[in-house]
Amino acid sequence: MLNMLYKGQYGLFLMLVFALILSLSFHEFGHALIAKKMGDNTAEMAGRLTLNPVAHIDLMGMLMVILIGFGYARPVPTNPRNYKHKWADFWVSAAGPGMNLLIAIFSMNLLALSLNMHWDVLTSVGAQTFFITLAVINIILMVFNLIPIGALDGHYMLPYFLSSKHAYLYRQLNEKYGNTILFGLIALSLFGVPVFQFVWKLGYALLPYITFIR
Repeated sequence: MLNMLYKGQYGLFLMLVFALILSLSFHEFGHALIAKKMGDNTAEMAGRLTLNPVAHIDLMGMLMVILIGFGYARPVPTNPRNYKHKWADFWVSAAGPGMNLLIAIFSMNLLALSLNMHWDVLTSVGAQTFFITLAVINIILMVFNLIPIGALDGHYMLPYFLSSKHAYLYRQLNEKYGNTILFGLIALSLFGVPVFQFVWKLGYALLPYITFIR
């Protein structure tokens, strides 16, 4: 993202920062909302059941996104002992990526509707760039967070599709090595190895499939 500043693309830089803050806030809000629905109000008590970015954005995590392209928001606190459904952990974890998918769908279809209806204010070059950027960022966040490694949302979800024996083994291995593997892959990516290239490609490839208004 810093390349945009070097190239004088200040508007695009600010657009990306705004889209990221919006996307991460909705992602974390999704976790908090479904946790509440599943019987756990820990996130609500911590002031995280809100769309206010101040409650969700971690300054260091956001700075890392700007500097190296990878970062994080503040994780939503939960207490699984309060859950009232055996699949609660799965749905709470899926809620973040699910919220990103909803934003991407909304963004692309609002753009398509605006083009069909000739709403000039929403069809300018800047508006179109923003809607597409917002959609791509959210698809990328969804796909990346579904990777079942380390602390990513996918590691909570995968065990529900495994046998008890394999789920236990997976949890043990991920607890020991998951974050190390994840950080190693991120480091390789920063050094130019395209280990996450599929995430970016998928982000753009899925756009036509989430646009239902023609």
